[in-house]
Amino acid sequence: MEYKTYPPKPTLAKQIKYYWSLEDFENTDHEKERVFPDGCIELIFHYGDPFKKIYTTGAANQQPRSFIHGQITSYIELEPTGKIGVFSARFHPGGLQPFIDFDVAQLTDTTMSVEAIWGKSGKQLELAILKENDNEKRVGILQEFLESKINLSKANDKTIDYCVEAVMQSNGSIAIDKLTTELNISKRQLERKFQAAIGLNLKMFSRITRFNYALQLIEKKEFNGFTKVAYDGGFYDQAHFIKDFKDLTGLNPKQYFSENLEMVKFFNL
Repeated sequence: MEYKTYPPKPTLAKQIKYYWSLEDFENTDHEKERVFPDGCIELIFHYGDPFKKIYTTGAANQQPRSFIHGQITSYIELEPTGKIGVFSARFHPGGLQPFIDFDVAQLTDTTMSVEAIWGKSGKQLELAILKENDNEKRVGILQEFLESKINLSKANDKTIDYCVEAVMQSNGSIAIDKLTTELNISKRQLERKFQAAIGLNLKMFSRITRFNYALQLIEKKEFNGFTKVAYDGGFYDQAHFIKDFKDLTGLNPKQYFSENLEMVKFFNL
């Protein structure tokens, strides 16, 4: 399986984190994968066989050829149905809003086809991306399309930019009251504005940010037990860390890390 990332041009670097591709045309026997919330939104094109999305109820449906998946507030499971060929743009947390004419919150925990979002031009984009065989050229096609759709006033919302940056810099630990004071805005106004642009309320976005920071600590092996991960990650205590871990992954930490013996040996349970 080959995974590659491609940087955005400077004109869209504030909105696009990176473009990426995933390809495996040789092996058609793939296990389902669990995807965790990370505060970002994906614009996805399946030039291979579409994936199947599996719900916690056990029900499943096949994804469209091209779509945006909004913010997720818990894990989702995806299963390839054959040959894998995926091209995607990963947006920064507030990156999608300048390209659509409705609130990002309408996409949370759901998907919408590219044609439903952008109409005829969206369908033309899909056809152009799927027809092309080179991912570098796909980057150029999508970049040009997004440049034609961007609303510059929405792209320069200083309130949202400030909040996202503050949450990220604090690894999800900044108090909402601190933000309202610094921005001279009511909590209700800030929450409404933030959720519309990001697709999550501030509390949930902070929770996801804090959780992902804890995962980074674990990947760097900067820990000697769950208590230290919880403390260094900004959680109130170990119990809160375990609760968030289970809510966002569907697994408790012991279950998750028992699948990787190289990691699990670092935890004292």
